[in-house]
Amino acid sequence: MKQPPQSSIDRAAKYTVKEIYPLLLNKVENKGRTKNELNEVIKWLTGYSEKKLNSLIEKEVTLGDFFKKAKIHPNAHLITGMVCGYRVEEVEDPFMQQVKWLDKLVDELAKGRKMEKILRSE
Repeated sequence: MKQPPQSSIDRAAKYTVKEIYPLLLNKVENKGRTKNELNEVIKWLTGYSEKKLNSLIEKEVTLGDFFKKAKIHPNAHLITGMVCGYRVEEVEDPFMQQVKWLDKLVDELAKGRKMEKILRSE
């Protein structure tokens, strides 16, 4: 099983949502998707409302704290596949797996996948 090195995990935890969010937004908007769709994906995964998400962005909360305080969706374990050379369902570090889940959802959104498929239900 391929696992990100601890130094990568530590580095990722220190990035702020304010730094990452514009990159995610740019990725989806360049593919014709919207900010509302991105926010819907983030809300599904983390439980954060748009108002709370904006507050966390303004407060420059780190990704580590962002995911610690999130209420991860019970169906998040259904997110599978490859992101940046890692199979998301095999990532052992809980924080890094949550980061990879978000990456995977954003990738699917950018690739034009239907929202009902992105927001997994059993």
